[in-house]
Amino acid sequence: MTDNVSLISGVAQRYASALLELAEEANAVSDVERDLDAFEGYLNESADLVRLVNSPAFSVEEQLDALTALLDKVKITGLAANFVKLVARNRRLFVLPDMIKAFGLLLAEKRGEETAEITSAAALSDDQVTALKEALSASSGKSVKISAKVDPALIGGLVVKIGSRMIDTSLRTKLNSLKFAMKEVG
Repeated sequence: MTDNVSLISGVAQRYASALLELAEEANAVSDVERDLDAFEGYLNESADLVRLVNSPAFSVEEQLDALTALLDKVKITGLAANFVKLVARNRRLFVLPDMIKAFGLLLAEKRGEETAEITSAAALSDDQVTALKEALSASSGKSVKISAKVDPALIGGLVVKIGSRMIDTSLRTKLNSLKFAMKEVG
């Protein structure tokens, strides 16, 4: 098991493993992967959805009603939709983001892939993502899947995380290093 997978909580790991096993049996791994990626995207974009997932103030029925409406609206069906609903019924919705991440890590490990988490100050173009993917694949010797995020606080540059390795070329880090060095001198 890789370092990444071992960092995920036990509950998330168990649910993700069970989902992967079911998806393999149903020959629906790519459908589940696509649907979970889409759900994760909505989770990253919607503060209301994050509140629904994380807040214990909502009843199971309220969570299920809201999730069913969302899943129907965005056309997430089948095993992935049933999984999200099961997690809600079991009052484990707050762990769902970790479950999705664990599923992706297990799937990548099974495929012999690595996932690179790229954080940039501005959205990367398709050409930039492709170039990064090729460079990272060449250096790691494995197929690399890119997970891109935007953090304007970086000012410029990138932060690349692959497994336990991190490369920080952000302008924010360089400015902080310069600031620290200047304090040392004077």
